Amino acid sequence: MTTSQQTQSPELPLEEKTVADYLRDNPEFFQNNASLLASLQIPHAVGPAVSLVEYQVRVLRDQNSQLKRKLMDLVHVARDNNRLNERMHQLTLGLIKSDSLEALLDTLRENLLGEFKADTVILRLGGMMDTRTRECGVDPYEPEAPELQHFETFLKTSRPQCGRFKPEQLQYLFGDQAQAIESVALIPLGHHSKHGLLAIGSQEASRFHPGMGTLFLTHLGELMDLLLTAHLDTDTPLTD
Repeated sequence: MTTSQQTQSPELPLEEKTVADYLRDNPEFFQNNASLLASLQIPHAVGPAVSLVEYQVRVLRDQNSQLKRKLMDLVHVARDNNRLNERMHQLTLGLIKSDSLEALLDTLRENLLGEFKADTVILRLGGMMDTRTRECGVDPYEPEAPELQHFETFLKTSRPQCGRFKPEQLQYLFGDQAQAIESVALIPLGHHSKHGLLAIGSQEASRFHPGMGTLFLTHLGELMDLLLTAHLDTDTPLTD
């Protein structure tokens, strides 16, 4: 070895990114250098360092557990959706078969309070209001009412709104029952709530929340708007 070679400074170590890029681009590296696997030590957050093979096994097990949990979550969601679809189907049939306004509203309330575990169901109607609707316990809905300023976003979007509502909103919707209501599903009847609204209240804060799907609620609002209009536009039964 020459003097110049002996005094030559050692090469600087490769940067971490360079090593990572190399290993990523050459996945066969450890196949060709299998002996390295047993000698490499990986620091572990809990306990002593472990070999790369053991570390990989742990990572794969953790990933497998996470995938299993995600799969089970998907299975539970699918089951819940199936149950919801079945309940919605039965509710739809019951509403369509209702031969009077009173039967229609009774079917709606009984299903939402029973099958759908709601605590309170409030229906407010605008131009549809008449003696029959008042006798059925329907509250009036005035589009120009000052209380509706608290529902500006809801009225503009024409989409169901779910979650925790403000005290003044709860008071308008539920009156004396407002203090007991922790979460709400509010459904428009007609475009921009032209015909009124349907409010479903729960005493559970997590029952209705902004992140939940609203397809079922949208369909229910459209169906009720159609059936209410039909019942109030005719004095004859809608079914044989």
